[in-house]
Formats: sequence, structure tokens, C-alpha cells
Amino acid sequence: MFSNKNGTGTERRHEVDPASFPAGVIGLGMMGVSITACLLAAGHSVVGVTRNLEGRSGVAQELKGLLRQMVKQGLLRKDPALLLKRFHATEDFRALRECKIVIESIVESAADKKAALRNVEEVVSAETIIGTNTSAIPVTIFQEGASVPERILGIHWAEPAHVTRFMEIICGRASSLQSAELVVALARHWGKEPSLLRKDIRGFITNRLAYALFREAFHLVESGYATIEDVDRSMRNDLGYWITFAGPFRFMDLTGIPAYASVMKDLWPELSNATEVPDLIKKVVDAGGRGTANHRGFYNYTPEQAKRWEQLFLKFTYEIRALALKYPEDIGDRASKPQKPARRSAKSSRTRALTGSS
Repeated sequence: MFSNKNGTGTERRHEVDPASFPAGVIGLGMMGVSITACLLAAGHSVVGVTRNLEGRSGVAQELKGLLRQMVKQGLLRKDPALLLKRFHATEDFRALRECKIVIESIVESAADKKAALRNVEEVVSAETIIGTNTSAIPVTIFQEGASVPERILGIHWAEPAHVTRFMEIICGRASSLQSAELVVALARHWGKEPSLLRKDIRGFITNRLAYALFREAFHLVESGYATIEDVDRSMRNDLGYWITFAGPFRFMDLTGIPAYASVMKDLWPELSNATEVPDLIKKVVDAGGRGTANHRGFYNYTPEQAKRWEQLFLKFTYEIRALALKYPEDIGDRASKPQKPARRSAKSSRTRALTGSS
């Protein structure tokens, strides 16, 4: 009843061919390379801009590895070597001149991102769409002082960007909805199931929801109600099992809405509303812990364990993508056509019975 696509109950569709839509990526770290692989696989030619080209001399090999993964997993049917011919890495922003979309993916710093976006604006045409891959910074901040603020959007990817279906496209205060809808159309070519935010808000959708969950998880552990292991175990076996199939509103539809209203009334006043960074995470960070990246986090790892967890996470990501594709967001709205049983001759039935085939 409350759902609609763009305020009118419909979603405007843009026809766009990635092959005729040259793209640029600013930043060739882990996320930038993963985004580049996704764009190449979709058919874009890509210019990658990095501030230290010599230090990223192996980026082509990294891309080839990701593209080969995609071929192995059935996400790509093209030759990675041919796709790599459409990629060019440089330190020079002027190489972005012909790009129709540029995606910035550098450190999560408003000042650094804003500086990068200004460098892009100086060289691209006024029609070029500029996206910032930010997890939480309001897009309106990047539009302030821009020469063409309406073409600046948030394009929030999830790692690994070449695999995940997630994407949020965020309009700042001055963003053009038409540009945002064009990126939605491109995102479908990228293999995404994009969400569009028509108003700017810090953290967007997924991080506002996730960080509310993180806050309560820290509260439960720091207050002695449960261990880190217990919290992780409960989440993966409850929320973790259904959330790929349904978001919170669909899940409440499926499991009985009135009960949730009753629980909210009693529970919400007791949930944590802390505004400080939890001591538990501060201790980990202050001790230099970065998780599997350096084998120290909320859990400790041997180098072998860390590598194994990272490999398993990537394997799981491919598998959960394949499962999710069997259950698209509108699957329950589609009318299923009754399957007609295949007609079998008496002879073929006898043959199957004798051979044990079905």
C-alpha cells in the first residue's frame, strides 16, 4: 500500500548502452578496482585515475583476476583479455575528458572527495554524470560550490563491487532526478538491484539501519548480556537467514504485522540510544586491529585463518548472489503460468521404467 517507485507508482526507464557510455573511476584501491571490473564486464570502456600509477603497476593483473572469477562463476561470458583493452590507467584527470560518467572511489574523507570531484569538473563536459562512492557523507556537501551541482550524485557500492547486487543512488539537494534515473538504468546493466534515494540523508538506507543494529550489538556485549560470539550466532541464524529474501517491511507482511507493533511499544524505549563510539571498538582500533587485514580484530586470526575467512566470504558472496537471483524483489507479484505436463507415449514410459530414468 505504501510502496511506489518514483512518487507516482511507476518507474521511468532509460534505454542506455554501456558500450557507448565511457566511464571513469577515481581511485584504484580495492574498491576502485572492483568497481572497474564491474564496469568493464558491463561493456563500458574505463579510464582509471590514481595518484600513484607506479605503485599500482599491477592493477591490470588484479582486474584480470576479478574478471576471470566472474567468468568462472558464470557472471561474464566475454574474454577478460579483450575487456582489458578497454581499460586505461593514468594519473592525469584530463584523460577523463570523453567520459559520460565518472565515479569517485577514494578514502571516506569529505575534503579529499570534494577536491577530487572539482578536478573532475574541470575536465569533463557539463553533461557528464559525476558519482561519489560514499558510505554516509551527505551528497549535498559535494554539490556546494560545484559548477554543475545537479549532475553530482551519490553512488554507494558494496564490496566486492563486481559481485554484490547492492547499490544506493542518492540525490543531493540539487541533484537532477533524470540523471539519477539514468544511473538506475546503468546499474541494472552492472548487475545491481538499485535503490534510489530522492532526498539526501547521512548514511542513506542500509548504513542507517545497519549502524542502529551495530549500536545495539555493542550495547549487549558491553553490558554483559551476551558475548561477541553469541551476538554473531543469533544474527546469522535469524536475521541472516531471511534478509536476502525480504527486507524488513516485506518480512513483517509475511510474519504478522500486529505483533511487531506490540514489541515496538515495549522494546524501543529500552534500546540503546548512545551517541559515543563504543569502548569495545575503540580498544580494538587503538590497539591497531583491522580485522582479517592484519589478523587482529574482535576475533584473532592466524594468517592462514584470515586468508581462509576472506576466501570463504568471497565464495559465499557469489553463492548468495546466485540464490538471490532466484528470488527477485518482485517475484511474488508475478502471475505464475501453470505448467502443462509433457505428454509421454506408452513406449517412452515403458523405456523410462526399464532404464530407471525420470
